Amino acid sequence: MKKITLPVLFALFAIQINAQTSINLNAVGNIIGTAESVDYANDSQPSYTVNTKANCFDGDFSTYFATFPRNGWAGLDLGQKYVITEVKWCPRDGQPNDRLLTAVFEGANRADFSDAIPLHVIANNSPANQLSSATVNSSKGYRYVRYVGRRDSRCNVAELEFWGYLSAGNNSHVGQVTNLPTVSIHTINNQIINSKENYIKGFVTIINGSYVYTDSLEIRGRGNASWDMTVSGYDYVTNKNNQPLKKPYRMKLFNKTKLLGNPANEKNWTLINNWGDKTLIRNLLAFDLSKRTEMAYTPAGQLVDVVLNGEYQGTYQLCDHIQVAPERVDVDELKKTVTTLPDLSGGYLVEVDAYAYTEDIWFHSAQKGIPVTIKSPDNNIAEQNNYIIGHFNAMENALFGSGYANLAGGFRKYTDVPSLIRHFLVGEISGNTDTYWSVYMYKKRGDDKFYFGPVWDFDIAFDNDYRMHPIKPDWIYKNGSSAGDFKQYVNRWLSDANLYNELKTTYAQYRDNGKLNPDTLLAVIDKYAVQINASQDLNFKCWGTLDKWVHMNWGVQGSYAGEVTVVKDYLRGRIAWLDDKLDYVPAPVNSVNKPEFQNISIFSTDNQLNISNLSELTKISCYDVLGKIIFEQFAENSFSKTLPQGIYLVRLTKQDGASQTFKCVVR
Repeated sequence: MKKITLPVLFALFAIQINAQTSINLNAVGNIIGTAESVDYANDSQPSYTVNTKANCFDGDFSTYFATFPRNGWAGLDLGQKYVITEVKWCPRDGQPNDRLLTAVFEGANRADFSDAIPLHVIANNSPANQLSSATVNSSKGYRYVRYVGRRDSRCNVAELEFWGYLSAGNNSHVGQVTNLPTVSIHTINNQIINSKENYIKGFVTIINGSYVYTDSLEIRGRGNASWDMTVSGYDYVTNKNNQPLKKPYRMKLFNKTKLLGNPANEKNWTLINNWGDKTLIRNLLAFDLSKRTEMAYTPAGQLVDVVLNGEYQGTYQLCDHIQVAPERVDVDELKKTVTTLPDLSGGYLVEVDAYAYTEDIWFHSAQKGIPVTIKSPDNNIAEQNNYIIGHFNAMENALFGSGYANLAGGFRKYTDVPSLIRHFLVGEISGNTDTYWSVYMYKKRGDDKFYFGPVWDFDIAFDNDYRMHPIKPDWIYKNGSSAGDFKQYVNRWLSDANLYNELKTTYAQYRDNGKLNPDTLLAVIDKYAVQINASQDLNFKCWGTLDKWVHMNWGVQGSYAGEVTVVKDYLRGRIAWLDDKLDYVPAPVNSVNKPEFQNISIFSTDNQLNISNLSELTKISCYDVLGKIIFEQFAENSFSKTLPQGIYLVRLTKQDGASQTFKCVVR
């Protein structure tokens, strides 16, 4: 127990007089932290006398704290709650500066730090033999504070300081790691999450400005390939202490909630690691396409920073868990007692699933041997399983029967064509080679049709698959992966002339209304890239993969901007190819030209907007599809102007006030 010296008494008295006066809390708190240090001078043996946690609070830059476990921490028990205003640190001299990169400072009010919230994450290299500092922007008071060393670093910190003032504080502006929401998870006794089957109990705090949600939870791993990914031959699945690194997780909260304001009031949520996607936003871009094409349900997804047991884990995507529920797959949920019609007819959620064999309830389709997982109900009741298996087989038989194209009795009896087409378009626009590796489909009660969706899993989409690069001028699905030979289904659907014409019509509809305008889609990419900038910087400082081959990458761009450019270049080319493939011709804004405008010609060549046959001085007003003015100019006879590729609205106004608006695609 430390003695309270006269200077400390004066400092405490000053705090009572002015609660906003920050002091160095090293003089107030008792030292806590990892007990075992390492004795480098004695064959790196464990020690309790050298290189201990006391060294990082002794004011001496030449001493340091090094933990015997690969991961460790040091901090203070302040005895009362203090609002932390500043943290300071100094690395061990002679060690690489990046040993402290992404190390975390935390504050907590439970001695086990299960309720801890990040105060600061070190984002830049720190010079030796001097204190670096950071302002803490948090209004909450904490009794316990600590520094958690970067993963696998043994702490190796020379000095730490915590500054603040005595106060319980409030939640008016609890700090975040970056501008993104922060998800802070602590498992009981810091247990490692190393299983996709077994849940571990813990606590979670989610922060977004004044939004602070805290709950107990159960958490486990999730995913298939994403659970076991590696980089450049080095095993990033585990580190030297056999601890899982950046992994995808499934969270089951104790209480239902609309987490971060998302639509569904549910307990089950996912944390997607996006390990193979170095833009970290491909899934969200595909979800945006799903919304633009008006699919019935698009999973909610938000970019977040994740801290697990005090260690920064990087940029994640907090996302819906795909399940039958209101605001998710909104069909009737079958209880175990339902065994007869009409209730037995729905609802169901199934997945055409290449990994079906790893699931508890799955089957092969009777005719084509397609692997299908029954996601809901998961009651494993024979009558329910048999009903949906039989109905799936009936759909398959109708599709591959001789009268499959019959509008009344063919495949349409069991297939919702509008959702099928929209699902297909999202896969093809995004270039997702896994579109038919996993296909969610659902069935409503009293409705024979299977509906397609939601879309899911786009980490190798948007030109992120070496097997597809450079992108061939063809349908993506033909060269992509599929569960069983599900491509047979797609080929059969597209061979129907009526469906193919509906595909063209649907695509043209979204092109004409601006939902699939290339410039608008590129603006969405830019929006996410700006939003994620601070977080992606920390993420890649933590994992160091920007200059390495990861998963299915076809190349190494070496920078985040370079990775984003790949997506933008792909999308420009893909929309142009689809325009040609689906015979897209922009519809005029007005179907019939007014007489005074009938002879005017508006066309584009080589990034040029061209207008000819203007019979008199005419005002030309050009807008983008969102109504933003691009330029206004007067011309007569003919006119030409260079513009970026895109769709434009051109309004011509004659001197007598007569006007008409036309649509033009500049290529």
